[in-house]
Amino acid sequence: MTMSIRFISLLMMLHLVLMVPVLGQRQTGFVSIDCGAAENFEYTDDSDQIKYSTDGAYIQTGVNKNISSKYSYPNNPNLPLPMSDLRSFPEGKWNCYTLRAGPRGSLHLIRAYFLYGNYDGENKLPQFDLYVGVNFWSSVTFKNVSEQVTLEIISMAKSEVTNVCLVNKGLGTPFISALELRPVNSSIYNTEFGASASLLLFKRWDLGAIINGSGRYEDDIYDRIWYPYGSSSWDSISTSHAINGNNNGYRTPFEVMRTAAKPKNASASLEFSWTPNDPNSKFYVYLYFAEVKTLEINQLRKFTISCNGHLLCGPLIPSYLVAAAVSNLKPLMGHEHRISLHRTEDSSLPPILNAVEIFEVRMMDAFPTLEKDVNAIMDIKEAYGIQRNWVGDPCEPKNHTWEGLICNYSNSRPPQIVSLNLSSSNLSGVIASAVCNLLSLESLDLSNNSLSGSIPKFLSEMRSLKILILKGNQLSGFIPAALLKKSRAGLLKLSVDAQNLCGSDKCKKKLNVFVPLVATISSLLVLLIVFVIIWKVRRNIQPDKETSNPIKEGTRVASKKWQYSYAEVLDITDNFKIVIGKGGFGTVYRGQMKDGNQVAVKMLSPTSSQGPREFQTEAELLMTVHHKNLVAFIGFCDDGNKMALIYEYMGNGNLKNYLSARNYRCLSWGRRLQIAIDAAQGLEYLHHGCKPPIIHRDVKTANILLSEKLEAKIADFGLSKEFKNDTRDVGSSINTNDQGNSEPAVMGTKGYLDPEYYKSRKLNEKSDIYSFGIVLLELITGQPAVRKGKESVHILDWLRPELRRGDLSKIIDSKLQGKYNACSVWKALGAAMACTASASIHRPTMNCVLSELKKCLEKEVPGQGETYIVPPQIYRELHDLSETYPMDDESITYPFPR
Repeated sequence: MTMSIRFISLLMMLHLVLMVPVLGQRQTGFVSIDCGAAENFEYTDDSDQIKYSTDGAYIQTGVNKNISSKYSYPNNPNLPLPMSDLRSFPEGKWNCYTLRAGPRGSLHLIRAYFLYGNYDGENKLPQFDLYVGVNFWSSVTFKNVSEQVTLEIISMAKSEVTNVCLVNKGLGTPFISALELRPVNSSIYNTEFGASASLLLFKRWDLGAIINGSGRYEDDIYDRIWYPYGSSSWDSISTSHAINGNNNGYRTPFEVMRTAAKPKNASASLEFSWTPNDPNSKFYVYLYFAEVKTLEINQLRKFTISCNGHLLCGPLIPSYLVAAAVSNLKPLMGHEHRISLHRTEDSSLPPILNAVEIFEVRMMDAFPTLEKDVNAIMDIKEAYGIQRNWVGDPCEPKNHTWEGLICNYSNSRPPQIVSLNLSSSNLSGVIASAVCNLLSLESLDLSNNSLSGSIPKFLSEMRSLKILILKGNQLSGFIPAALLKKSRAGLLKLSVDAQNLCGSDKCKKKLNVFVPLVATISSLLVLLIVFVIIWKVRRNIQPDKETSNPIKEGTRVASKKWQYSYAEVLDITDNFKIVIGKGGFGTVYRGQMKDGNQVAVKMLSPTSSQGPREFQTEAELLMTVHHKNLVAFIGFCDDGNKMALIYEYMGNGNLKNYLSARNYRCLSWGRRLQIAIDAAQGLEYLHHGCKPPIIHRDVKTANILLSEKLEAKIADFGLSKEFKNDTRDVGSSINTNDQGNSEPAVMGTKGYLDPEYYKSRKLNEKSDIYSFGIVLLELITGQPAVRKGKESVHILDWLRPELRRGDLSKIIDSKLQGKYNACSVWKALGAAMACTASASIHRPTMNCVLSELKKCLEKEVPGQGETYIVPPQIYRELHDLSETYPMDDESITYPFPR
């Protein structure tokens, strides 16, 4: 008995000795974080022998919490140790873990775990988003308090640092229980998208598995988690012999490959299927094979692999005790995916399958900030001990640019930092040399700090620098001569405190020149003030005469409003602190005037497809038109190459975003009608209240803005067109092929562009009517103008068959949940279909549309159970709408894709 015990102990010790190299190899490069664990706490999890550490070295924000005792040990004895605690992030919209796990281009498996467990005592399930790097990974949602959510993604590193970020979207406090990163052989899990896509795990199945729970195996060098999967129509076969997988980069573990599934009926196919949440989702399937049975000389196992009847691969003959893997070359798309393994005619045995991995493609097309800029800004942060919530990537995502930074974006290059504002940031010491490594920096504001020492020479060597603000510090010594030269030449706007920057006889001599220069400037300033007073007096005498402000060479904008300098725009926007939108013109920022009124500032981007011509068009039009349903114009900036439009701030953004599926708020049917009426009133004013009449040319939900009270106003007049001849009837047409204009004349946006205008190049008010009809259909159905998918579908093509069926519940936005008056909806549908008639002569005027919409609103009263059929006039419209325009993006959005 004693000898037996000793022998068993010896075997156990031998097993442990032999296992150490395996574990060591397996965990090389592993990052295993128990989020929320006690500081400096490290341990090895008994269940999987993974070594975990706490997260203090990876993140500086958040608070540690424990889940409720109701859901933890001993009430839940099988709960993995990392799931018993978590890190919660009640502060800040973004909080990021920083993982250093290999060079750029290396492939990683990243896995995140979440268990709410009522840790906060509120018993309210949160929802939040997860990002890897600068790209969206997944939304995190829970079915119940005790659900353990595990998310896994295989992603290629775009820099030496990988950030995993939790994003608060206002639906509860984000948290995380555990985070893991595993290096993966970069030669496997390839897709046609390359580094621009990651693979989000959808399913990972061990077919024919003997275990009941999920499996995590020591010989799986990628530490994948395998889940058993079977079918009542399958049999399981297995082997105890070793399986050779060394030549297969996927290195599927032995316990997974030693078992396989086969159909019970030897002549039947082996099939499995799944239904995606979104039919537009793209999938890659990885199938693993190894023959586990010794076949007789007259036996053959040979089969093909297909998806929904289309051949994917084959025929295949699995090798005995040798692992192999196959996958689809092109992504799978559709409403359902059914993978079938069929035996060939000459095969005597049914197909087998050992394991399956299914991944959903997650596009990762956003570029991280230029690595040199990231290193520079991190050095600046460290040099000054900056306490701002600078986490994740400095410039991406665009709605999370670090506070005080402005970045320049390109479709083909990483974003770069062009403006750094550290004003009033309690900085001390000298000006950090890391600043000079921001090679694209155009504006640097270090004002109102406690910086000391001299102004460094490297600032004058920064070629892109155009604005340098250093006032309000304790700097001393000389201003570098090169800086002064650039400032005097107008190449640099320099702001310093002169009294502290002179401490030598040489500098005092310079003051002898400086003082009379100041006196001269003062005299000129007095003369300028006198001139302004005379100008104002003359202006009061001639109140009807408008002044002119230069815009660009050869153009002038008439204005009764004050022209703002770029410095004033910086002040209004707090150095472009808050981004509220982007478009073909450039970026839109939120700002505040000195009187406290909120404004939106639209800056023209240097890389914008639009330019001074559209800037002039919009500025001139906004200065001359005034209506409660047109966005109010405040002013403009034309300062060097800095151009901006300033208009009233609309607190609820644009209608497109408000109607989108991602917006949890729902507009009532009555509110939708009022928004349609507001927009129609704005267009009616442009068509019939302006002389000459104006055609907007880009009516769409993205150009209808909503105030805090959800009042609608038309915006974005960069493509608008006037009928210059006042005697011309707005119902007639003008040819948009202006002489001297080499650009394509037809302008608009796909889905909203009038097909008749597209074909004839002749524009009239009915083109706006068509676009408004599409907007009205979007309000009714909640569907976009063009439904994206494998093939784009226009809203009219989707709507026609539904109208023929006459089922209103299949047409109207499901968000409304039946809360509408059917008669009101049918009447609005009739108006929308009339607006979108293929021939403009059959479309109503905006006066008529406005009248119909008001009648719809009058009918919007609590329903009385009436049954409504499709009105006959809608059927007539359906037969008229046989013509469409091409759905090619470029053919209808030139010259300015919007």
